[in-house]
Amino acid sequence: MNKLNIRLYLILSLFITLDLCKSLTLNAQTKNLPNIILIYMDDMGYGDLSCYGALNIHTPILDKMAAEGIRFTNFNTTQAVCSASRASLLTGCYANRIGISGALWPKAGIGLSPDEMTIAELLKQKNYATAAFGKWHLGDVKGYLPKSHGFDEYYGIPYSNDMWPVLYDGTPAKTGTNKSSYPPLPLIEGDQAVSTITTLDQQAQLTGTLTDKTISFIERNKEHPFFVYLAHPMPHVPINASEKFKGKSKQGLYGDVIQEIDANVGRILKKLDDLKLDKNTLIIFTSDNGPWFNFGNHAGSTGGLREGKGTSFEGGHRVPCIMRWKGVLPSGLVLNQLASTIDVLPTLAAITNAKLPEKKIDGVNLYPLIKGDISQNPRSEFYYYYRKNSLEAVRKDHWKLVFEHPSRSYEGQVAGKDGFPGNSPENIMMPKALYDLRRDPGERYDVQKEFPEMVKILEAIADKAREELGDDIQKKQGSQVREAAKIIYQ
Repeated sequence: MNKLNIRLYLILSLFITLDLCKSLTLNAQTKNLPNIILIYMDDMGYGDLSCYGALNIHTPILDKMAAEGIRFTNFNTTQAVCSASRASLLTGCYANRIGISGALWPKAGIGLSPDEMTIAELLKQKNYATAAFGKWHLGDVKGYLPKSHGFDEYYGIPYSNDMWPVLYDGTPAKTGTNKSSYPPLPLIEGDQAVSTITTLDQQAQLTGTLTDKTISFIERNKEHPFFVYLAHPMPHVPINASEKFKGKSKQGLYGDVIQEIDANVGRILKKLDDLKLDKNTLIIFTSDNGPWFNFGNHAGSTGGLREGKGTSFEGGHRVPCIMRWKGVLPSGLVLNQLASTIDVLPTLAAITNAKLPEKKIDGVNLYPLIKGDISQNPRSEFYYYYRKNSLEAVRKDHWKLVFEHPSRSYEGQVAGKDGFPGNSPENIMMPKALYDLRRDPGERYDVQKEFPEMVKILEAIADKAREELGDDIQKKQGSQVREAAKIIYQ
């Protein structure tokens, strides 16, 4: 072998050695990273699980998960409505900071900006396999679906399950009505529609099918870290349960739906146990907002909190949240500290040592708290935004100041029945009021006069929010807001 060949041989050997070292280092880094499963419900109320006080609904799997992990009692979604809450969860930002509000209709023309980092993209830094199964609602065509936001796989529906040309009883909408203008509800795999959902019986299969997809993904990725975002379309109306679960609850069809969800969480936990992954998997279970009260027996419970979905009262924002990670998080811990869905992203960044987004986010790291240090209070302030960009309330610890604002209200209204909505007027003027949520979680007693100094403190927090994020009520533009993506349809 001549000198040139020897030199080439040595160089090649060096590259092989460096590549092997890199591979071994990467394997060592990823070996101890936890798998993450984030289960996100749609319109599940604070009082819909038996461990949160539900009556005649039994959720033994989630109750056991809470007993083996931690349960939050003051966990809030940032807006009490579909798309905005999902944008916040996935980016760690108040939705109005990134230009998302309300619930996006089919062909809404906007979606989550590709410039925003999602949880999936954050975890991609650490070589996670990522998948989203279920409802997306942040862009409804290729280029704006989950695969364009860091997810390797996607299977589900692009928006809410009631956005289809079918009435709540399963009959086709009459031509000329609002419902009839909706396109058929597509079931999407990857970036392409693979079928359409046309009946309530087909909707009843979604909970089981999405769980099947989740289990398959876990099996295929058991050898390296994975992240699953499982966003169930129910219990958002229209609701339906598969035949195995119909009539099993004493709370009617709604209870059947919740109990089917509970059982399917159990299927996921069993698979983790079978694969010996249960001690290396963090599971987070929560909801996008409170119940849609005017649907009566097809809606959930706030557990006594005021109002529901679409309002800035606690019944709209406060949701159940359970986290379990065996051997890392304490068992049976109840956390009363204020926390939010926007805190999930920075908490996962801390757990995995992933780099936070360069753009400003609003979430805080909950990791020291959820590991059991109850002296921690990572979040003391919270903003209640709604509509396009209206600041309707602010909170500091257990104090909440509600500003005068027009609001949906369910109070004093006759609720609907069997899937059809009752009345819920949208422009009831809510007066300014101060509530002590420690003593009055139902927000019934205005204590402004008794605590004028607290009003001033909360008004100063509101001024800070308006400066940064804006406020339509006061016609104020925010200085640090970003635009959503503009979608052009072919």
